Amino acid sequence: MSGIVDQIKAPIAFHMDEFEKKFKDSMKSSVPLLDKITGYIVRRQGKQMRPMFVFLSAQCTGEINESTYRAAALIELLHTATLVHDDVVDDSNERRGFFSVNALWKNKIAVLIGDFLLSKGLLLSLDNNDFHLLKLVSNAVREMSEGELLQIEKARKLDISEEVYFDIIRKKTATLIAACCACGVASISQDEALINRFRDFGTYTGIAFQIKDDLFDFGDDTSIGKPTGIDIKEKKMTLPLIYALNQSSWVEKRRIINIVKNHNNDPKRVAEVISFVHEKGGIKYAEGVMQTYKEKALSLIKDIPASQAHSSLEQLVNYSIDRKK
Repeated sequence: MSGIVDQIKAPIAFHMDEFEKKFKDSMKSSVPLLDKITGYIVRRQGKQMRPMFVFLSAQCTGEINESTYRAAALIELLHTATLVHDDVVDDSNERRGFFSVNALWKNKIAVLIGDFLLSKGLLLSLDNNDFHLLKLVSNAVREMSEGELLQIEKARKLDISEEVYFDIIRKKTATLIAACCACGVASISQDEALINRFRDFGTYTGIAFQIKDDLFDFGDDTSIGKPTGIDIKEKKMTLPLIYALNQSSWVEKRRIINIVKNHNNDPKRVAEVISFVHEKGGIKYAEGVMQTYKEKALSLIKDIPASQAHSSLEQLVNYSIDRKK
């Protein structure tokens, strides 16, 4: 898949390289411990899909400029801050195959690092009068927090409907991709209709992306390189499971919910839930919904003038749901 990512990056490869340098600079501090930890964070960055959405959206609608670089850095700083805090909340020792910040430097330092990154993002915008970008990203961070809290609340009761599920994933995942696309356009244009269109494009892409993530939980862990049943263990009600429960009798529903609630650490019982979801057509249903959102996203950019960036943005949407992990 890395070859596909390189191909998607091609029209913005120069800008992505420049961004790497600017992003490292934006994290600099006079405190040696801070520099050591932020250096570690930079080295273990993933595929960088968020900056790619920023730069491709900008290049589809105009010329990339310094404001575009700041938009990408702002999103990465604030997003990285939320990830560092998430690892503390989840008591997680690993992220993307590396030790998490809290695993290496303990919770207190991890929380302070998250706060530092957040302040760096705010100052980057304020120092350059990028109030419009700060507003877009701050709204996304607020919604991400709301989505996480809504999911925690629903995990306690397991009374989640499809409507609530979509509310959670729109806030938790899609809102950040929406902010990437909106900020990319807002960095080069004041056209509100165009900015809103790209925000909607990002929202639909983000929803499809999250459904793909949810589907991994019901797959074969040898093919995706990660353990299955994680969401069940964490009592997360995802689309395949919600649909399967809605196709069930009251007795079946009670049995499955009892497993998710009380036996979620028993591999045999978790495998039972996975089989149930397959049998009830939950996977097929979720895949269909995912494709619908992908098509909704692509339809919003189909009349944007043809270019390499436009082609790459379409490829990035397809990659979001074709990826293997």
